[in-house]
Amino acid sequence: MNVLVILKMVPDVVEELEVAENGAALDVEAARMMLSESDDHALEEALLLKERLGGKVTVVALDAPDVDEALYTALAKGADRVVKIEGLDQPLTTSLAAAAVCEVLRTQPDLLPADLILTGAQAIDDLDGLMAPLVAHHLRLPYLGVITGVAADEAAKFATVVKEYSGGVRGEFEVPLPAVLGVQSAERPPRYVPVAKIRAVMKTGRIETAAAPVMADGGLALTEVLALNKPEEAGGAEILSGAPEEAAGKLCGVLAERGVL
Repeated sequence: MNVLVILKMVPDVVEELEVAENGAALDVEAARMMLSESDDHALEEALLLKERLGGKVTVVALDAPDVDEALYTALAKGADRVVKIEGLDQPLTTSLAAAAVCEVLRTQPDLLPADLILTGAQAIDDLDGLMAPLVAHHLRLPYLGVITGVAADEAAKFATVVKEYSGGVRGEFEVPLPAVLGVQSAERPPRYVPVAKIRAVMKTGRIETAAAPVMADGGLALTEVLALNKPEEAGGAEILSGAPEEAAGKLCGVLAERGVL
């Protein structure tokens, strides 16, 4: 079974984020970038499928700071091929990123066809989880999202997937292959690889590169960000002390003073 995984780098929100000089975007060059968590789970699910069914795992990612380390790590974990798409300005909207990736998939040799295309169900800058359904739309393939398990039957040309719903409810679906899946979590935690193994792969492994396509719309997003600012520090919170009745009275007084009541 041939599985293709789309990876994405996102800012590490533990670190201090800076606004770019144009005032309308994050400064991704100054930010520490990390692999999106659900994309890491998508890669793990692909590797599990390879171990059970054979075949190969191909990883594709848009160029971004620290992406090389993520791609070498994918090779160290067991991916067979990694491809980096170069030439697009960062940051990209999800719609533009999906369109660019799909154009490369169609034009770069030997990337398609793939039995399954996996990516994360969402990212910290894509909470709506649009990447996977947009990829499915561009490639005219069936799609299912928020996936927590995949069992594929390559001979029968279908996969049985477990989809998670709110409230702990899960549903089992059969989807014809090829298909696009948005992975919420793999069947087991993403595997760990020692730093020494990653460094060894950096010496022997190869990251292929592909030129980004010229977008038909000139690279313009559907919406334009005019300004981006850090939150401004305000006054501290006021703690209402006393018995419940006393605290409630103080709260009502504050609300009345501010015109809420």
